[in-house]
Order: sequence, then structure tokens, then C-alpha cells
Amino acid sequence: MMRDEQIIELYFGRDERALVETSDKYGNYCRSISRSILNDEESAKECFNDTLYHSWNAIPPKRPNSLKTFVGKIIRNLSLNRLEKALAKKRGGGEAEVAIDELVQCLEDKTIQNAEQLEESLVIREVMDQFMAELKPQNRRIFVRRYWYCSSVREIAVAMGMSESNVEKSLYRVRGQLRKALEKAGVVV
Repeated sequence: MMRDEQIIELYFGRDERALVETSDKYGNYCRSISRSILNDEESAKECFNDTLYHSWNAIPPKRPNSLKTFVGKIIRNLSLNRLEKALAKKRGGGEAEVAIDELVQCLEDKTIQNAEQLEESLVIREVMDQFMAELKPQNRRIFVRRYWYCSSVREIAVAMGMSESNVEKSLYRVRGQLRKALEKAGVVV
């Protein structure tokens, strides 16, 4: 299997083997992210194809440090966008919507319209980086599974060998810690 650097060089050389190598190396990973958000295999496959397309158009000029993170972020955003459109058509709920609603309690989704908001978004990024670094490893894994991969509480409990109640308590405590960290940094929550 090719190393990320070699695959990225294929992208820069506009060699279509980059897409095959990306698919071979990260296809299952990406589709699992999409499946956990959309709960639909066919939609996950479509999002992965879109991810390859977006990767092809973004590399170059971008040169990602981690191809896995790069394609993971693309498919996550594409899947969340697809979920949002689906929910707009029919009001329903999925794990992604529930997870996002939980985080909205800590952070408002703001569009950056001026320098003050840009500065606040940079402060939020710095606080989040420090917050994640200071979390205990188990709490960090639970937080990432819930708010990055949009896993259900049940899926997290099974994967972590915990009860659903303990996962919910952990998430509640971590959200409270995040809110305090943001307030301490002067971010309006």
C-alpha cells in the first residue's frame, strides 16, 4: 500500500491512480464516517465518490499533512450537508442532528462577518485545541466518536465497553467542561 506522500505526489502529477490509491487506502474509513452520519450505504458510496472528486480538485494546490484527515474531513462535511438537505425535506432526526444539537448548547454557529468575529473564531480554535489536549484519553475518544464521527451513544458504549448511561454522563460532563473553558476564554456561549 502506498504512503500518503506518494499518493499526494500522484495528485500533483495529475495521475488518476491517486484516486484508486485513495480509494484502496481510505475508502472503508470514509464510507464508515458517512454511514454513521447518514445511516445509508448507498448515500455513503455517493459521498465517497464526491470526496474523491473534491480531493482531485483540491490537490493541488493544497498539500495535506495527513491524507486520511483530509479526506475524512471532506466526507464528513459532504455527509453533514446531505443530511441537512434531507432533514429540510422531511423533519426527522438522526444521530448527527442529535449530536450537533448537543454541541450547539456550548457553541453558537456564527458566520464570520467582521474582524471581531474572526478573532473570536481563532480563540475558539485555540481553546478547543487546548481543551482536547487536556481531556483524559477515554473522554477524548468518547467526545471524538460522538462529535466527529456522529456515533450514537449505544455505538460508543459498545466500542468502549461501557454502559450507555456512563457514556451519556461522560458526554454531559465534557460538554460542561467545554462550556467553562470557552467562558473562561471570554467566548460568549
